[in-house]
Amino acid sequence: MAIRAAFLIFSSACSSALAAGDAGSPIAKILQLLSDIQTKIITEGEAGQKAYAEYAGWCEDRSREIAFAQKTGKATIEELQASIGEKAAIIGSRTARVEELAGSLSGTEADLKAATQVREKEAKDFAVEEKELAQSVDMLHRATAIIEREMKGGASMLQLKNADSVVKALKIMVQASLLNTADAAKLSAFVQQASSSDDAEAEDTVGAPDAEAYESHSDGILDTLEDLLDKVESQLDELRKKETTSLQNFELLKQSLESELSVANKDMESAKKDIAEAGEAKSMAEGDLDVTTKDFKGGAEAKA
Repeated sequence: MAIRAAFLIFSSACSSALAAGDAGSPIAKILQLLSDIQTKIITEGEAGQKAYAEYAGWCEDRSREIAFAQKTGKATIEELQASIGEKAAIIGSRTARVEELAGSLSGTEADLKAATQVREKEAKDFAVEEKELAQSVDMLHRATAIIEREMKGGASMLQLKNADSVVKALKIMVQASLLNTADAAKLSAFVQQASSSDDAEAEDTVGAPDAEAYESHSDGILDTLEDLLDKVESQLDELRKKETTSLQNFELLKQSLESELSVANKDMESAKKDIAEAGEAKSMAEGDLDVTTKDFKGGAEAKA
């Protein structure tokens, strides 16, 4: 301000001197030159003052911006770190869930496989037993029909009447070509089996009785065959009921296990999807954190 005041006094003096003297004299020219220099200095000083004021304003604005960026940057860093921690926790929990489901799926699949193998064996055994029993029923029906026919006046009537056991009657029928040897052998085996089941005490002491010794529990061979037929048909009926029950139980078990597998697979897909989404979000947050941290450090250095 003092320099400016001095220039103003000097300028006033020069103006007075120029007004009083000859404008073309050397002194006047010197004074004019000094006046021009004064004007230029004042103009440049004002321009410099303006530039300084603008720079000072920019510095203040920049300082405020840096302070705000430091504040928001710190908050952003904390938010990103929290987000990364949250996503990492999700990945950890979902990974543990996937491992748990994998073990559960493996166990359930093993149970289903084992149950299926048991059911297949049961079905195979049933088919064999059912075939044998069905054939026996058929043979007993045919043997009964043959004996009934022969007893009414067939060529073997007398021999059959004299037969005192089913086995002997079967032998007579084979000899007369009324029954083939294979069927007769199977029927004899059923007679022996029936004898064994009806006389457990004898089986325990002397073993299974000879089929030849099997006597009719009724009054004749036909009654004996009918008794055997009832037993075989009863066995066949029980076998089929057992097969139906086993099949139903298997279907229920299979449905339950397949339902468990379906639910577990859906949970597995959901957990894997969560892991993928959390992993992607975590990677993005880590990238943003890296950039934000660098900006924050740069701002701190600029502020310093």
